[in-house]
Amino acid sequence: MRFPFHIDPQSEDERFMVEALKEAWKAYREKEVPIGAVLVHEGEIIARGYNQVELLRDATAHAEMLCLTAGSTALDNWRLNGCTLYCTVEPCSMCAGAMFLSRISCLVWGAPDLRHGANGSWTNLFDLDHPIHKVAVRGGVLGDYAAQLMREFFQQRRKESEDDRNGNDVGGMGSD
Repeated sequence: MRFPFHIDPQSEDERFMVEALKEAWKAYREKEVPIGAVLVHEGEIIARGYNQVELLRDATAHAEMLCLTAGSTALDNWRLNGCTLYCTVEPCSMCAGAMFLSRISCLVWGAPDLRHGANGSWTNLFDLDHPIHKVAVRGGVLGDYAAQLMREFFQQRRKESEDDRNGNDVGGMGSD
């Protein structure tokens, strides 16, 4: 299955968000919730991650968490000052907390998450005066693509669940 979108990035944020969407596509193909992330330092991607909750059987194996861990390894430092995290969906409270603790400089996210989003959709941790660190945030970057991937994923999972009950076989986004 090929990456389903043709996107012509119009900005640096869009260029890196396309890379995060490619990570989300990996998750989709592995039947994980399709959220992807990339960590950028000095204009270069130093880490990538996608949801692996099911694969690792770990509720904390979110794209953002895995990406932050890989970034710390890449920089040989848990402090990620000067880094920007791009994630396809508004991060949850757990991931937001990890961003504060790791001291990233900026967060750029795609689609809102009304159930878990920690940047205003469900709660808003980023507007609080954090005692140690402030993270700049830009939301909505290529959000329609991220939202489409999420919608298709959950529609497909519901259809598979229904078809499993009925004994049918189904395909999904990008299946040929």
